Amino acid sequence: MKIAFEYVNDTNGNTQAVKLPLTEWERVLNRLKKYEQAFKLRSDLKEAFQQVETLKQSKEPKQTLNDFLNEL
Repeated sequence: MKIAFEYVNDTNGNTQAVKLPLTEWERVLNRLKKYEQAFKLRSDLKEAFQQVETLKQSKEPKQTLNDFLNEL
């Protein structure tokens, strides 16, 4: 994917910003949103598996799925 963009420089020639077409910016934001959702899902799954492992190692009585659902 080739993106047409321009650098915006200050009077000293230091890059201050990047300018790109609105359609490209929207595409970048959309892709970023998808990556954020995937990262959140991965993080949530990792946490869930850690919790399951902790529960497996615990000697305390476990709550059944039916009991959990009945509490909702």
